[in-house]
Amino acid sequence: MKVDRLIGILSVLLQEEKITAPELAKRFEVSRRTINRDIDSLCRAGIPIRTTQGAGGGISIMSGYLMDRTILTSKDMQMILAGLRSLDSVSGSGYYSQLMEKLSAGSSEFVSGRDSILIDLSSWYRESLAPKIEVIQSAIESRHILTFKYFAPSGESSRSVEPYYLIFRWSSWYLWGWCSDRQDFRLFKLNRMDHVLESDKDFVCRDSAVPDLSDEKIFPHAVRVKALFEPDQKWRLIEEFGPGCITSVPDGRLLFTADYTDMDNCVTWLMTFGDKAEILEPVEARDRICEIVRNMAMTYGEDI
Repeated sequence: MKVDRLIGILSVLLQEEKITAPELAKRFEVSRRTINRDIDSLCRAGIPIRTTQGAGGGISIMSGYLMDRTILTSKDMQMILAGLRSLDSVSGSGYYSQLMEKLSAGSSEFVSGRDSILIDLSSWYRESLAPKIEVIQSAIESRHILTFKYFAPSGESSRSVEPYYLIFRWSSWYLWGWCSDRQDFRLFKLNRMDHVLESDKDFVCRDSAVPDLSDEKIFPHAVRVKALFEPDQKWRLIEEFGPGCITSVPDGRLLFTADYTDMDNCVTWLMTFGDKAEILEPVEARDRICEIVRNMAMTYGEDI
């Protein structure tokens, strides 16, 4: 990705007094024209880069800027490498591993000791996620329309989307893009996408702010839930909602109070606790669970 390459080029320029565009192109496995565009981007970002032509010429950072080599401290480099390793855990190629090697080369003064932060963004679905992520990354960088089949609670549909951001949030991967069917920006969960293809159709970027990924925006609190849980479910309630969601009651059970997105998801979540939970409010959720239990008893031939 371009941002990763820019970080790599800046790191090289901070470590070496001078380097040529062909050498950078070879190191980062891109064309010389791409390197020239990257250098121009760094200049526009305020990095004082100087280029000289002819024998002995090359690309360098102005000496006054080079004096402060602490721009990348040991902690900075450790954090950068930890981030790259996390991306490599879901990458379908060895790109990030190669980039880590390039950043680490000649940086022994920045990187010392063993790793203290290990981040793995992969999941049980790595084999299916990695190819999707690779296709989406390519489409975002090339500004190509993505097509895919999407499976949602409302049913399945074929989508054509302008991709803008690949997002990791709430332990899952998402795509943020402009959906031609909905004529609006939408968030798509990668695990619900199938037959993800990058078309050869270009699109012009729309004015788009970074998506609002706050819980309140994506998961509006529509249902106020009160329920009693057995004490041995305390670990799960804290893991999913935090310690502030529960209080102890005289009979030893835990009173849970929190907001939930919608009734259907609330009922589904509560039923995953089996007989370890008793819903108090809303009454509608309690009635739905009773109905589901009765229907299940009929399915299995039991009377209740």
